[in-house]
Amino acid sequence: MPDIATWKKIGIMGGTFNPIHTGHLLLAQWAMEEAGLDGVIFMPTGNSYMKDKEEMLPGSERLAMTQLAIQDRECFSCSDLEVKRGGNTYTYETLEALRSMYPQSRLYFIAGADCLFNIEKWYCPQKIFENCVLLAASRSGAPMEALEKKRCELTEAYGAEILLMAFPNIEISSTDIRRRRRLGRSIRYLVPDRVREYIVRNHFYEGL
Repeated sequence: MPDIATWKKIGIMGGTFNPIHTGHLLLAQWAMEEAGLDGVIFMPTGNSYMKDKEEMLPGSERLAMTQLAIQDRECFSCSDLEVKRGGNTYTYETLEALRSMYPQSRLYFIAGADCLFNIEKWYCPQKIFENCVLLAASRSGAPMEALEKKRCELTEAYGAEILLMAFPNIEISSTDIRRRRRLGRSIRYLVPDRVREYIVRNHFYEGL
């Protein structure tokens, strides 16, 4: 198990991970190299107020799949902080909790760059920016001029520190993986082998 307390620059990768897939792992690795992170904490959401609950596996199962996906990587860790928290989960609360747990470290919240255009609608955006650097991954062909303009607006309005990170287009999604399971198609190579075996063994996402 990695000693997170020794990490000076910690990436935070939140998501429903329903299920976690290869694209998530590639983004975490890419962010580590681009931003010089010491490691990444994967944070499966509990009851996200922004997500449709349909097709959502229990937090314990999504946590188990995430742990399986990263178990061979010393620089990846998995937290049950949000899964164990009762009620809706909010990003700012998670970041505040992590700041108190790792006061000597700097937190980098990894997200898609499109979040720049709606993060002000998230709960307590000011507290989000106070507790982390936002590491925003932009896909090939993304409107860089608009992203840069929005980055400047958020920096001025909230004192936000935002790093834009180019990331190649990876056409893998949890939605498509669930669809393939409904249709009886293979999800091999879309998710790590241990995750695929866990999904198949437990008959997840079948006939939904």
